[in-house]
Amino acid sequence: MIKVLMADDQPLIRASFRRLIDRVPGFQVCGEAATGAEAVALAASDPPGLVLMDVRMPEMDGIEATRRICAADPRTRVLVVTTFDLDEYVYGALRAGAAGFLLKDTPPAELIRGVQAVASGDSLLGPSATRRLIERHVRPPARRLDITEREREVLVLVARGLSNAEIAQTLYVTLSTVKTHVSSLLLKLDARTRVHLVIAAYEANLVQNR
Repeated sequence: MIKVLMADDQPLIRASFRRLIDRVPGFQVCGEAATGAEAVALAASDPPGLVLMDVRMPEMDGIEATRRICAADPRTRVLVVTTFDLDEYVYGALRAGAAGFLLKDTPPAELIRGVQAVASGDSLLGPSATRRLIERHVRPPARRLDITEREREVLVLVARGLSNAEIAQTLYVTLSTVKTHVSSLLLKLDARTRVHLVIAAYEANLVQNR
């Protein structure tokens, strides 16, 4: 059973999410927080597998709350739920450790799929959305990466939105080899998800903003 913590300052939003989550097999709401500080405290007392995190909340915003929760327990996955597409805080939340984001007007079925995807270890942010976020927020100077040449090639292809299978075809290597390189990159770059690998690639100027 995956425990879900909901953090949002609007009671109606929390109630709506609770009704949805409680109907999904294998998931159970373990707590509700109206502020970022409350979310951090609840996550510390009863670590959830997944947090649905609002961005704009009193006392402590969702970015700082995400940073503290992810730092305290890297196994906790955070899904940012925001009102505005690509709002100015989403990039900061991703850098803080969030695995992706959804809009609050996302259809219920899509929200459930997103929750399941993030809880299973996937990232919920497509390549085009990632690129738009990065183009808006990433600026020089370039980040230096201590990775091998082959890992650099894999990182560039990840940043361009290719799947592991597509990367394997492009580089003429096996799928297991690609998975090994991706796992190594996640470890070396201290990245929680593929989204964070994409951000690292842009910060290192391996992929140019367009």
